[in-house]
Amino acid sequence: MKVQYLGSCAQKDIEERARMVATAAGLSRYDGTVTQLYESRNDYDKNIKLIKRVFGMGHTSIVEHDYLVFALEDVTPIIEQIIIGYRLTSFTIKSRRNVDFEKVGFYTPEFKTESGILLPNNAALQCEYQEYMNGLFRRYGNLANAHIPLEDCRYVLPYSYHSNIIMGCDANELYKMVGDLLYGNVSRITEVRELGEKLEKLFKTYAPYVANVLDGEENKAYYKNHMGFVQELVRANKGTDYLANVKLLDKVKMDSYTPNPDREILISSLQYMTQLSGDECSILLDSLRDKETLKRFIEIALSNPVDDETRSTLEELYNSENPDFMGTMMRKIMESKNNRELEHALFKFQIPISLAVLTHYTRHRMHSLLVPNFFPLWNFDNYIIPSTIAKENEDYYRQIYAYNKEMMEKYRNCGVRDEDLVYFYLSGHACNITTVMDSKFITWLCSKRCCNKAQWETKDIADAIREYVRSAAPYLGENLGAPCEVWNKCPEGNDSCKARGLVYK
Repeated sequence: MKVQYLGSCAQKDIEERARMVATAAGLSRYDGTVTQLYESRNDYDKNIKLIKRVFGMGHTSIVEHDYLVFALEDVTPIIEQIIIGYRLTSFTIKSRRNVDFEKVGFYTPEFKTESGILLPNNAALQCEYQEYMNGLFRRYGNLANAHIPLEDCRYVLPYSYHSNIIMGCDANELYKMVGDLLYGNVSRITEVRELGEKLEKLFKTYAPYVANVLDGEENKAYYKNHMGFVQELVRANKGTDYLANVKLLDKVKMDSYTPNPDREILISSLQYMTQLSGDECSILLDSLRDKETLKRFIEIALSNPVDDETRSTLEELYNSENPDFMGTMMRKIMESKNNRELEHALFKFQIPISLAVLTHYTRHRMHSLLVPNFFPLWNFDNYIIPSTIAKENEDYYRQIYAYNKEMMEKYRNCGVRDEDLVYFYLSGHACNITTVMDSKFITWLCSKRCCNKAQWETKDIADAIREYVRSAAPYLGENLGAPCEVWNKCPEGNDSCKARGLVYK
């Protein structure tokens, strides 16, 4: 693993970044404008002292004005999934859809007991593990040689393979991340803790105002296992090894949603535009759904000076044999740039998803995603088979998964803890995740993932989400889908699938 800070390492640049943060720290404490405060903060040592004091008081948002970018080389997708879970990070990851991963290499852990003691036969276990992992990469190559698309071959890649990431985040988010990597539950994975140590060293070097705060981080109460009692009660009810028997959902399920989401969105929009109460907007909405009332109001509206867009919409409604005010209003909300009204209708889903595709959904920041921890280990019989493999290579694929489970259990029987067994996950292994999405996010998700060019598993999930939303919110649902379907245009340019005869507009 290599972790490198990609910003300027010059002392003058470190001091300038600290100066900006110190300006933020002093803004609510000293007289003067922002620029006056900035010009006065030219003593580096005093700036560091001020930042530490204010940050230590819990006002951590001041360091969000300091942004750091890192290169993470040869880390596993275990690391990848964990850091993507931080919603305010920015990252770019090497694609497995288009890049051949047969020769990328892999991580070899030190195999330890549950108490963290190195097993006496660790060297022998590592040797056998490396031979086995090399065999998995050969099997990946065999599928590629059988003309299986790379994006489907990756379903047999073990979660030990090397990934490369550019990661950027503000100092406050980095502070939270480093604390978790060093002292949180995930820190029990050796590779994760190693990343935490490397980031901590770089953090203290290039943002030295955090040094003392991080030194006291280990003793924070929020790292305790507060929910352990619930886990134990579940085990008492379901059995100690219940996770090994949890079944994968057979499809996406919608657990709940805002009642009458179409109406909720439209009433929220009316409240936003008029400042009327919710009850008043509800009555107004109902009145505008009546054809005669709507036409009478349109006549009054058209007697006043209005812009061309407004006049065109009013005339279209007036001349329609069956004017649909709600449908027109929803469409116009969709055409608006910010359309924050859509955020007022929520949908909760439980989704069966492979590890190969999990990052595709984790990377979307604007939904409330809950992903199971990597350990205790999940049910190794839960995995997804790509259709391209199922056609002629299903038996070969299933043999890979069956033998992989045998290898994992062999190492577990040798006393290896689950934290070191996580690298036996294959990319096709699947789990059930839970998320809450607002309508704005769903609109964006469907525009990207319902596209014919989206990876097939991500598309299947997005299509299912869209159908659920359409059943609960028909007006919203009419506006969900790929741009070619909803707006009759395609942003893909020459890469367009041209399914509807469209190219870039």
